[in-house]
Amino acid sequence: MLLRLTYLAVTNAFAALRLLPMSDRDKDAEILALRHQLAVLHRQLSPARARFAPEDRAFLAALLQLLSRASLRRLPLMVSPDTVLRWHRDLMHRRHAKTSRPKHRGRPRTVASIRRLVLRLVRDNPSWGYRRVHGELAMLGIKVAASTVWEILKDEGINPAPERDATSWAAFLRSQADALLACDFIETVTLTGQRQYILAVIEHATRRVRVLGTTAHPTAAWVTQAARNLVMNLEEAGATAEYLIRDRDAKFPPLFDEILAQAGVQVVLSGIRMPRMNSVMERWVQTCRRELLDRTLIWNQRHLLRALHEYETHYNHNRAHQAIQQAAPLRAVPAPITDPQHITDLDIRRHDRLGGIVHEYQHAA
Repeated sequence: MLLRLTYLAVTNAFAALRLLPMSDRDKDAEILALRHQLAVLHRQLSPARARFAPEDRAFLAALLQLLSRASLRRLPLMVSPDTVLRWHRDLMHRRHAKTSRPKHRGRPRTVASIRRLVLRLVRDNPSWGYRRVHGELAMLGIKVAASTVWEILKDEGINPAPERDATSWAAFLRSQADALLACDFIETVTLTGQRQYILAVIEHATRRVRVLGTTAHPTAAWVTQAARNLVMNLEEAGATAEYLIRDRDAKFPPLFDEILAQAGVQVVLSGIRMPRMNSVMERWVQTCRRELLDRTLIWNQRHLLRALHEYETHYNHNRAHQAIQQAAPLRAVPAPITDPQHITDLDIRRHDRLGGIVHEYQHAA
């Protein structure tokens, strides 16, 4: 409205400047012609059908304030003079109401840090309702109403506590990461056209990978022997695994689960066509394909097994992982270099693996 009102004021100011060189005779003739046209339109158009925009009302009311009441009565307007005066009063009333209205009505808005704290408490404790959260805030010396906590949760679309208490699959994985293993088969094809099946296992907590073997015929006996090798490997490493996640592939025989159960490892099956339930393993499969299998020409099973073991060594000892703060599964992050002289005189050597497909870097001795 303000922009439109400014436009009307500027255009009519230029129109007023155009009237200055005109004689009184020309002005009178123009006024009579415009009055006659207005009278014709007034006869053809009902005043009730006329629609004035807010900026038109404001400009017309301000312009007609320059005329006397007698002139307003003689002037053939689309509206009555009382209507124009009412527009002016309404404009003044709205302006006065806007300036006298308080900036904040009702209770003051909750501090943003308190809102973040409420949401944090709910995320950390899914079983807590809004009254339990309110009690915890009171113990921390934060004074808010219980209804305020309820409104914060409602605004964020958070369901009541009974509907949030169920443990999600992601929460289960996070809480049991130290005792979780995951396994899967990877398929690849050699240059001779033979299809090879790779069985690998990964630890959720450390991201350590164990390649159990590769075969062109994953029979029940071969998979069962791989399970026995896995159990012995875990015992030698002192790993305490309680669960192993795998998909419902038919290549896993019932004896595979029985051998793990005897070692105290419970097998958890992922959902049908739900790879996200075994996301850590699926992520390693993608990494192995992108960094090794898609960049290497595999001649035969022996060549594949040697490449996998070399990549396993690189993955466990030298590859940084975001999930474990950029450390390698079997090597911690070294202490940062603080000596300015050492930073200035860096001597980093490169070590190639797999014929230069994978590069490793380390300080020169």
